Amino acid sequence: MHRFAMRSVRYVEEKELAALAKKHRLASGMTKAAVAKDIGVKPPSVHHAEESPQLPYTKLRRRMIEKYSNMKVTGPLFRIEPSD
Repeated sequence: MHRFAMRSVRYVEEKELAALAKKHRLASGMTKAAVAKDIGVKPPSVHHAEESPQLPYTKLRRRMIEKYSNMKVTGPLFRIEPSD
């Protein structure tokens, strides 16, 4: 008998990515300025990615979630699952 590990997969709306990006940044202990330097964007971009879900920062949000968590983000339905 084979046992398969259940993967924790969930689907979120694009607007929820902003909150997830912020959650994982905070959990990593990184400041917005440190994330901006680490990812290669300007600090206001990180602020807008986290605080303005209506703005089109989807790629940055995805990069932040993947870099500062063990999650992989695939879209356009934005499936969230543990990365390998």
